[in-house]
Amino acid sequence: MGRLPFIIAACVFIIAFDIYCFKAIVSVFKKWKPSTKKVFGILYWSYSFLLILGVFCGIYLNLFLTLRAIILVAFFLTVACKLAMLPFLVLDDLRRLFIKVFRKKQEATTAVPQDSTNGADQISRSEFLVKAGLVAAAVPLTSLSWGIISGAYDYQVRKVNLILPNLPKAFDGITMAQISDIHSGSFYNKTAVKGGVEMLLAEKPDFVFFTGDLVNNLTNEVRDYQDIFAKVKAPLGVYSSLGNHDYGDYYFGKESSPAKVKNLKDMVDVHKIMGYDLLMNENRRLKVDGEEIGILGIENWGMGRFPKYGKMELAVKNTDDLPVKLLLSHDPSHWRGEVLQKYPQIDAMFSGHTHGMQFGVRLKEYQWSPVQYIYKEWAGLYQEKQQQLYVNVGYGFLGYPGRVGVLPEITLFTLKRA
Repeated sequence: MGRLPFIIAACVFIIAFDIYCFKAIVSVFKKWKPSTKKVFGILYWSYSFLLILGVFCGIYLNLFLTLRAIILVAFFLTVACKLAMLPFLVLDDLRRLFIKVFRKKQEATTAVPQDSTNGADQISRSEFLVKAGLVAAAVPLTSLSWGIISGAYDYQVRKVNLILPNLPKAFDGITMAQISDIHSGSFYNKTAVKGGVEMLLAEKPDFVFFTGDLVNNLTNEVRDYQDIFAKVKAPLGVYSSLGNHDYGDYYFGKESSPAKVKNLKDMVDVHKIMGYDLLMNENRRLKVDGEEIGILGIENWGMGRFPKYGKMELAVKNTDDLPVKLLLSHDPSHWRGEVLQKYPQIDAMFSGHTHGMQFGVRLKEYQWSPVQYIYKEWAGLYQEKQQQLYVNVGYGFLGYPGRVGVLPEITLFTLKRA
């Protein structure tokens, strides 16, 4: 696998980091008995090596989703806590280095004999800074643990009035739901996932959009949840598009191979089996009482390192006569990167992808997340001139198996004429 060197390098870094943290902790608790230190060392290193072994097993073995999730949770929390400690440990080492250099200069200028320092250059680690680091580590442990316990499946229904000036009268008041970024390979609670789908269905939308990332890496990740998401139905249909994770690029690499081609074919088949109308650089005409609007969908198109498989010129083909065009495009950077510049006929675009970084603040009148420094449009409704974009922060999660502040979203739009 092309990612094996990266995983090995990451593990070497983590072990080195572990050694650094272990020495810091042991140096502070000097009053521990030798037997206590020995037991602590055994437990500390056993946990670290089992965690690394678990990560390898989770990647390369077909483990149960629940077991994989437990390993991922433990790994993420452990790394987050140690990273919180790191600034305090580095600060203390810099302090010690400064004192040592200062003392050596002082000894040289005062000609103090080597044996008269009485071990003064043996500078012990500052208990205050190390203990402050341990307290700091408890902050992410507490908040991220709560995000896993409370936030991962705390689905929120967000209701949005979508004003479309050219909307045909027959569509005025019609409702449309959007979900995005399911990432079924991360789930570990089928009951909670089913509850979210039931929340969506309780809103009784007239049609539904799913804007990509059904899985993390491989199509077979959805097998345990396929029956749940197949329950998503609507009178006017369920329309879907692919996200950057749906192509298998992160597992097989960017180059084509028979296995990768089959994985994508399986993905297309899964959408069909679930009853989703997958739009791959194409469009559909949605008709109500003799009037029509266009639903367009493209393959993933993202700025920077993300793939540009989408072909807008195909998606807009034969839609000139439609008064309103709604576009499914997974990555919101596509809106500013291409749609605003070249396709003024697109009235509204629907995306996901950002997850709101699964961390931040999202209130009615204010929202913030670190992801806003990467994506200008990252959550909610945006408008530029007559064109609009809505970014859904996602149904599932990836990496960190929880959410803090930016909760999983089901969006319900009411289409309205100006």
